[in-house]
Amino acid sequence: MKVRALRSALLDLADGRRFYDRQGAGLGDYFFESLFCEIDTLAVHGGIHRQIQGFHRLLSKKFPYAIYYKVVKGEAVVFRVLDCRQDPQRTERALRKD
Repeated sequence: MKVRALRSALLDLADGRRFYDRQGAGLGDYFFESLFCEIDTLAVHGGIHRQIQGFHRLLSKKFPYAIYYKVVKGEAVVFRVLDCRQDPQRTERALRKD
């Protein structure tokens, strides 16, 4: 299956990278690479994850982030990559935008 990340997901990843860059040297790069590796797994495992608000949700194994995606015409489309530590209402609002 092909995997595509929308601009909203890429902006979420950039925000997360900036946050982790402030936490320690190299941590932002590690965050970015780790999350992209997990997104890449959707090529094989896309569509098996629990659905939340109409999106499949893949939880990151290394960071407190969730990858929200939909399978559209055989393609895993990543809409958002959100911090699980934020207010759940904020997550709901972010998902409603897409």
